[in-house]
Amino acid sequence: MRGIYTNILHAIGDTPLVQLNKVVGRHDARVLAKLEYMNPGASVKDRMALHIIEEAERQGVLKPGGVIVENTSGNTGVGVAMAAAVKGYRCVFTMPDKMSQEKVNRLKAFGAEVVVTPTAVPADHPDSYYETAKRIHRETPGSFMLNQYHNKLNIDAHYR
Repeated sequence: MRGIYTNILHAIGDTPLVQLNKVVGRHDARVLAKLEYMNPGASVKDRMALHIIEEAERQGVLKPGGVIVENTSGNTGVGVAMAAAVKGYRCVFTMPDKMSQEKVNRLKAFGAEVVVTPTAVPADHPDSYYETAKRIHRETPGSFMLNQYHNKLNIDAHYR
């Protein structure tokens, strides 16, 4: 245990590195595995979600009591929902109908609203989970869309 954290968000990051001794020979390169599943949401996406949310707060595009909108198939949504629950934001996620009910329930357990959309439509179709999230964002005054697939802060979070 690294200490007592004042909230779950402080437990994100600083995941352990473990040397893999059986993957390479004694005289080969040292190979390390980063155990990102040890983040509180069980994914590296916790880092990215928190990083983007905190940068949006710094830039003033996400304000107290705001709404975060995002399309997700699971792990990013968990990271966002967890951060939003701690920070007091409302979350609306769009998710394709091929995702398990357990994934939907996990997001809802954090207080998120989940809009399930059809899987069998092209990405640019108005009913896709991408386009539905964009529409909800446009129709929700003061909302912030994380935009995980096209947000440069996603890359920045993994680099950091």
